[in-house]
Amino acid sequence: MKEYKKEFIEFLVKNDSLKFGEFTLKSKRKSPYFINTGMFKDGKGISKLAEYYAKAVKENFGEEFDVLFGPAYKGIPLCVSAVIKLSELGVNKGYSFNRKESKDHGEKGDLIGTKLDENSRVLIIDDVITAGTAVRETIEVLKKNGNPKIVGIIISVNRKEKGQGEKSAIQELEQTLKVKVTSIIDFDDITEYLHNKEIDGKVVLNDELYQKMMEYKKEYGV
Repeated sequence: MKEYKKEFIEFLVKNDSLKFGEFTLKSKRKSPYFINTGMFKDGKGISKLAEYYAKAVKENFGEEFDVLFGPAYKGIPLCVSAVIKLSELGVNKGYSFNRKESKDHGEKGDLIGTKLDENSRVLIIDDVITAGTAVRETIEVLKKNGNPKIVGIIISVNRKEKGQGEKSAIQELEQTLKVKVTSIIDFDDITEYLHNKEIDGKVVLNDELYQKMMEYKKEYGV
């Protein structure tokens, strides 16, 4: 495993953004782990997270996009901080994000930031994709707001789970949208690196939790 992936996994654990236990996901699945990039609450943390995203974006998409779009709410700080880090890497792009509720006064509309139209090339940034529910909702928002061309999706973690069928949500999205979905790390990276490993003097993925992860993978994994 590449060193930056190990660093990113430890970074998530140390910031309580990667947790193990029992969690109900948006897809209604009961998961033994949870990824929450919303746990980055200060400038140092979000800056470091954005740095990982920016490097992954530049490596996988180069400059072949116009706008980085962050779905409300977690995607908002991700898209804003990532475009800042991208500009530091010499890639200056626009950003946009949506409101949860449409505004009917002042600057009306659902989106804030760069104005989108059918010629805009949009790269969606988010934390994770589980069953693809949130991404499909985001796509519907974009269709109603300029209907831009979606060139790709960048996430922090690929959970490598089944979507609506036997394929993973990411495989389904890639097939349906004809776009590339890229992640910094995936499920197997997490289990391989953290099993019985001490981080700050504590084992976060012991044998019992590891077994639950494997059972979850057997039921939902691809």
